This record gives sequence, C-alpha cells and structure tokens, in this order.
Amino acid sequence: MNQSLIEKIGIDYPIIQGAMSWVATPSLAAAVSNAGGLGMLGSGHEPGEFIRGLIKETKKLTDKPFGVNLLLLSPYVDEVVGVICEENIKVITTGAGSPGKYMHRFKEAGVTVIPVVASVALARRMEKEGAHAVICEGMEAGGHIGKLTTMTLVPQVVDAVKIPVIAAGGIADGRGMAAAFALGASAVQLGTRFVVVHESIAHDTFKQRIIKARDIDTVVTGQITGHPVRVLRNKLTKEYLKVEKELSSDNDPDFSRLEELAKGALRKAVVEGDKDGGSFMSGQIAGLVKKEQSSHEIIQELMSEYGEIVRNPIFF
Repeated sequence: MNQSLIEKIGIDYPIIQGAMSWVATPSLAAAVSNAGGLGMLGSGHEPGEFIRGLIKETKKLTDKPFGVNLLLLSPYVDEVVGVICEENIKVITTGAGSPGKYMHRFKEAGVTVIPVVASVALARRMEKEGAHAVICEGMEAGGHIGKLTTMTLVPQVVDAVKIPVIAAGGIADGRGMAAAFALGASAVQLGTRFVVVHESIAHDTFKQRIIKARDIDTVVTGQITGHPVRVLRNKLTKEYLKVEKELSSDNDPDFSRLEELAKGALRKAVVEGDKDGGSFMSGQIAGLVKKEQSSHEIIQELMSEYGEIVRNPIFF
C-alpha cells in the first residue's frame, strides 16, 4: 500500500467507495468516511447548487474527508468545478473526459485529482496532465466499463506511470484487496459491495438482486454503441440485447430505439426497484455479496481478511 497517498487524502484505510449514480448520496458517503474509508458523492448531470447542497448535507454527517465524482460530460461541469473549489473538497475522481482544462484551478484549491482510466494510454495522459493518482477500472466492474480486466490493466498501468494506482472492478473482499496490492495498487475502489449497505438508499429490490446473484448473472449491454455497461440480467437487458442484435445487421442503425429503452432505467432500479424495467448496474463480484451490512462492518471485514492473508501467506 502507498501510505503517502492514504496520508495525503487523510483516510485510515485504503478503501474508496465508488461514486455510483443515484446511489452515492450523502448518507452513504458519510458512512464510508466515518468508517475510515473515502466516501464519494456522485454529481451526475446535476447543476452546481444541487451539488453544493449534497456537500453541505454530507458535512453535517461527517467531519472526515470525503470526495466528489466529477462527470466531465455534464452540461454543468463548470459550475460543479467552482462549487468543489469553493466548498474546500480535497479529493475528486473524474470520468467521461479529461480534467486537464481545470487542473490549474484544482491545484490552486488544493484538490487531489484522481481520474478513472481504462487503458495505459489514458493513464499516461492523465499523469502528464497533472493527475495525482489514477483509478484503473477493469471490465469486471458494474456500470460503464472498458475492455481490459483488472488483473491485466492494473500491473500494466503501475509499470507505465509514476503516480499511485487504485484498483477497481472485481474486488469485494480481503482476498481481492491482497491481489490488487500484489499487482502494485496503492488502494482499492469498491462499488457493488457498497450498494448493499444499510446506509445505501438503493431500493431493497436492487439490494436483493445483488445478494441473490450468481457468478453468471451479469451481462454487458451497449457494446454496439461503443458505451458498454455491465448490469444484472432482467427483462430490460433481454429486450436491449435483442434490439442490439437487430441493429448490428443494419448499415445505418437507429440507436434511438436503444436510447428509449435505457431512458431513466437506472433511476427505475435504484429508486423504484423496477425489477423488469430497471438497469441494475452491478459488477461480476455480485455472487460474493451475501448479506446487507453497515459500511463500518464491511470496511472492518475487508481489513481483517486482508490482514489475515498478509500474516499467513501461502507458499507452494
């Protein structure tokens, strides 16, 4: 583990909560931070003042460090950047673009910038633009994914850059943490496991879908559009994949059919618990999640399992 990164962020444990849309709310972020990890707020496509409200609410729930995920494709990105700097947020993760144009502003405000990357080339670019660390997210993760697995991506990025690397995708327990550190990671990011915590606002249907999931219950949709997403199988994914197959033989595919199917689907899963029409974004490790716990219990369990492995290494 890279202790300098942990000390810079100001957390007790090298565990970051994924900034999942609709799930990464003040209650979850504060709970993770209070437990010694780094809680994260999702900003999505919301305007600046809305994000300011989330930040202020989180500050009422914790005096520990927490971060904000900046979606660079948001039409309100300039507003949100301003709010992050004004509210003295010390850590951000970024996705869907490059934070390069804002790096000078973040540097002046003392913000630690950690982009999410899915390739060596992108990691190198982020380092060149001034990122303090990168999150390497493998395709085992839930939600929007790249093409490489965590096992192959992390060590190649570690060898390619000098900044700390955080592993994400396919990590649910102390064994996953130990594997990530063995690959050279300085910390880990977990998403799916934190959906199923008491402090998560995710609908109970969503939580139960993860708890009951098997190893083969996720599927990747959206590959035809160039924006693949890993989700749990249901009627929506069946219909979506059917339309994708039909469009794959079309010289001029009408992606609006897919857009209509996906419209509001994540909210339907997280907020409404629509088992048929919701997009239940989940990583392949859903099969390892067996019960709902508190954020504190999960973090302590992760560290205990990791410690046991470190104390009792297996040699062949």
